[in-house]
Amino acid sequence: FVFVTILTIVFLLLNFILAPHNPYQEKYSIFECGFHSFLGQNRTQFGVKFFIFALVYLLLDLEILVIYPYGISVYENGVYGLIVVLIFIGIITAGFVFELGKN
Repeated sequence: FVFVTILTIVFLLLNFILAPHNPYQEKYSIFECGFHSFLGQNRTQFGVKFFIFALVYLLLDLEILVIYPYGISVYENGVYGLIVVLIFIGIITAGFVFELGKN
């Protein structure tokens, strides 16, 4: 444990000493998902597709969150629990297919 700690500190110090230092304004500016930020402009317009994509991701993430307890207690739920989960997955899948169809 002590060896790993010392080795880590040595590598960090070597990196700090030997790494090239050439700071400029772009390095210290805020990075936002690959978009270039404009100084003095806080709000920029973006496409609705980004918002729709975020909502679809959120819904699929919530679907996993709701299905997870079933996966943990699959033996206690039996066939009734399986039917409920399959209906839930069917409804979510139908909504996802509808969303894909709207493009």
